[in-house]
Amino acid sequence: MQTETSIRTLRATKQSSVRRPEQRQSALERFLALPEGTACQLIAGKLVMSPAPIPLHQAVILELSIQMALFVKKEKAGRLFTSPIDVRLNERNIFQPDILFISKEKAALIGERMIEGPPDLVAEVLSPSSAYHDLRTKFRAYAQAGVQEYWIVDPERKSVEVFVNNSNKFQLRQEAEGEGAVQSVLLQGLSVDLADIFP
Repeated sequence: MQTETSIRTLRATKQSSVRRPEQRQSALERFLALPEGTACQLIAGKLVMSPAPIPLHQAVILELSIQMALFVKKEKAGRLFTSPIDVRLNERNIFQPDILFISKEKAALIGERMIEGPPDLVAEVLSPSSAYHDLRTKFRAYAQAGVQEYWIVDPERKSVEVFVNNSNKFQLRQEAEGEGAVQSVLLQGLSVDLADIFP
């Protein structure tokens, strides 16, 4: 009798400890429940935490964003944002690009909490903790979502690569390393000299 009671108790305990599928939170739900300002992205359906960026990374973002913001404001082309700001590409990918541009025509994407769709232009500044995703996972996701232009900025090499979207795949359009300048295809007239962004 005591053995049967113990077995029933053990089974009940085991069943109660197993969460039913409907009770499990999805990665998206866990992401949306995070406190504002959490350094976390949803990448390919997984929560990815990021350490605070190093000073060089932030210095390059600042200098590049100044160059871009001056042009965007002068041309009244749209809005420029810098990280941290969430960009929802789809239910499995919510990124925090270092710099992003949204044209006037796509201003409706600017939501109350995040950007709800692909920006026109994204720039990512590489760092040891982010390079893999910036060059691979996010590279593909941005292209497939319809980001028109993608800049990869490497502070170590002092280089900038400009990719343009062709049938949801990025093609390298221009690159410069050490010296010289790169031009945006989307923001015609925007030229950025590497000497102005790398300290």
